[in-house]
Parts: sequence; structure tokens; C-alpha cells
Amino acid sequence: MIPLTSPAQKPAVDPAVIAAAWFARFALSSLAAMPREEALPQRPLAVLAAFAAIALTEGRTLLILAQDDQQLPEISNALDLAIRPLCLVLPAADFAARIALRATLSLMKSRLARDDEENQTAAWQQQRERIAQNEALWQDAHQWVARNDRSEWPEQVADLFPARILPIAAYRSLRQKNCDITLLYRCDAPPELMAPPGSLLQVGARMATPRHRSVALADADLQLQMELAQLTQDVAELELELATAQAEVADFTRRYYELVGRRMVKLDALQARLAREQAEHAPESPGVRAEAQQKQEKAEQSARESERFAQATADEPAAFRPSSDVKRLFRQIAQKIHPDRAIDDADRAWRTHLMSEANRAYRAGDETALQEVAALWQEGQAGRRDSPADRPAVTPVPTLVRQVESMRARLIAIEHELQKLFGSRLYELFIAARQARRQGRDLLAEMAEKLDDTIMQHSRQPAADG
Repeated sequence: MIPLTSPAQKPAVDPAVIAAAWFARFALSSLAAMPREEALPQRPLAVLAAFAAIALTEGRTLLILAQDDQQLPEISNALDLAIRPLCLVLPAADFAARIALRATLSLMKSRLARDDEENQTAAWQQQRERIAQNEALWQDAHQWVARNDRSEWPEQVADLFPARILPIAAYRSLRQKNCDITLLYRCDAPPELMAPPGSLLQVGARMATPRHRSVALADADLQLQMELAQLTQDVAELELELATAQAEVADFTRRYYELVGRRMVKLDALQARLAREQAEHAPESPGVRAEAQQKQEKAEQSARESERFAQATADEPAAFRPSSDVKRLFRQIAQKIHPDRAIDDADRAWRTHLMSEANRAYRAGDETALQEVAALWQEGQAGRRDSPADRPAVTPVPTLVRQVESMRARLIAIEHELQKLFGSRLYELFIAARQARRQGRDLLAEMAEKLDDTIMQHSRQPAADG
């Protein structure tokens, strides 16, 4: 193997520096005859995540192979949130693979629908092209998600993902074995590996003892534990996505009411006054009186809705601008305290309270408040361990079944909530405003200006003119 660094060299502290050095060697000597080899660096998962980000930015497809399923959650959590939906993290266990694939496809679809600033990068532009080239496959994949049954997913589904992160056992059954770069993380190359030597990088020595445990069909409790772990991670990813989408729309809605809604209330009231005055000039006309009544009811309804919105948003933060650290912390909290992982009613009430506080802190972009929620959770867990009656033991199978069923239901519910949100007329306006902003325009300000002109025209209009 060709070492990238000499043994005397110390690895750089910044994982991005190590990742950039690894990638640079691929760019400079893509036709090397031998695989490359690197010792395990400091913070290896952060280096892998940075390497994935670079590869996707440069338009290279990437395969990361691990020894077993148990390494996947840590690798997944290390990935940059901006590229996480582009990475297919696929366990070998079939039941876990279905959950992971479904959640990742939903996450990618949501991120494309949100069309936020993170999705304007080169990696996401290339992803849009990839989907356009595989439109039929994209539709088939989401039809499979919608069916939510035991049917086989589309054979070529991995073609939708520029990065694939999976254990060796899952790679053996994957149809798409070729990638521009293959990285072996603490494992040896399997006999089935299809990767030219010059595209191969081995990181770290092979794990002495594989941690993977096969799951026999009869071992129901172990399978439930693994399924719950997979659901916990994927539901947390989608909870973050839903909370972000809802907060973005709430932030937009607030500005909509400030610029457009208030003017609509003023315009409705003005039109109602003009219609009322016209009705007074034509007391014998039922049609004129009916129109005046309708306009009055519309004006009153607009005023009530505006007042309700003002009261509901009085305590909302001025703007929704969460940092990457805040997003990661929210996801970590959702993984730990999600109410659907409760063991009893009291536990669910406690988790629900903390999750509500976490949502409030996330919408405010308040990292300190999120850390306080995490601390409260730790204190509560410590209290349970100190109580002999509440010391943790093996979770009973009926409780695991209930937790898995609750988490499955929550996964489906989040998908439906996202689709309902994205299908609303308000969200269409939100996306239009976001696209206009990229063109240097302020769509809501333009709408407000047109309303001001209309209000001005109505203010000058004699009542007799209607």
C-alpha cells in the first residue's frame, strides 16, 4: 500500500485538513497502481464526514465500507447536516435497512422541497441533475415509500445517492458496487469489492473482533432493540427536518402578516365601508345590500384572524436562524428523549415536556436553552438510577413492541405532516419568495407596495362608484 504520510508525521488537529489532504492525493494521482493507506487519525469520524463533504462538492461518488451495522449510527451523526440526505446509510439487517432507506428518501424529498440556502451548493445542484436523469427511479422510490409494505424497494435505488455508507454485508447484496472513491473504514476489502486500486483508501487497522451480531429470526427481543435504535435515529432526523420547515414557515408567515396581512385587513375594511356607503345610497337594491353584508363579514373575519395571529406570535423569536451546532444539539436531544420511547405514562409526560421545551429553544436558536434541556434529562435519568425501583433493567418485550410501534407511527406522521405543509398555498408563496430573494427581489415588499396602491385608489374612490 502507498502511505499518504510518513510515520513521523503527526496528524493535523483539524479534521478538514486531513480530509482535504486525502482527497488531494486522489486528485493528483488518480491512476496510482496501489491502494492508499492511512492510520486512524484523531477524530476519525469527523475526518470521514469532512471527506464525504469534499467528495460530494467535487462531484465524486463515494462508498464508505464499515465492518458492521453498529458503526453506522456514529458515522451518520458525524455527517454534515447539509449533505446528510445525500448519503445512503444502509444497514445490513433487512428490517433496519427498510427504515433507513425510507427515512432518507423522505429526508431528501423534504430538503429539495424546502430549497433552502444549504441546497444551493454544488453537491445539491448535482443531485437535482441526478434526479432529473433518474426521474422514473425517483418516482418509483417514493411510491415504494408511500406503500409502506414489505415489497422490495427499486433495485437501482442506490443510484439516487452520490454517497453510500454501509457494512460489508450490505455491500454484498448491493447492485451498484462501483463508485469513484471507495474508503474502507477499519475493515479489509471484501472479495466482491469492485474498485480500481487507485480509487481505494483504507483507513485504520481492521477491528480485531467484529462487533456485529447476527440476528436470528427467533431472537425477537434483539431484533426489536435494533429496530428501535434505527427508528430512533431516523425519527430524530425527520423531527429536525419538520421542526425546521415549520419554523421557517412560521417566520415567513409572521413577515407576511406584517407586510401583507395588515394591509389586507385595511383594504378589506375600506372595501366594506365603501360597500356600506353604496348600500346607503341604494336602499332598495337587495344585491347591493347583500354585497355590503358580505364585504363587512369578510372585513370582520380578516380583523379577527389578524388579531389571533398577533396574539399567537407575540412570544415568538424575531427571526429563525439556527446555527449548525443548534441543529445538531436538537437532533441529539430528539434521539435521547423522544416521547415515543417512553416506558410508562409518567415517563412519556416527562419526555413530552422536555421535547416541547427543546422545540421552543430550537425555534429561538437558543443553544443555551437546549443545553439546559439536555441537562434536565441527564438529571432525571440519574434520579431514576438512584432509585432502586427505577434502576434500568432489560426492557420487557411488550414495552419494546409498544415503543417500536409508536416510533413507526411517528415516522409516518412526520412524513404526512411534511407533505401537507409542502402542499399548502402558503408554502408555495414561501418558496416563491425564497426564489425571488435569490434574484435580488423582495416578493412580500412588492406585494405590499401593490396593496398600498390599491388602498390609495380605493381611498380616492367615491362611494357611488362602488
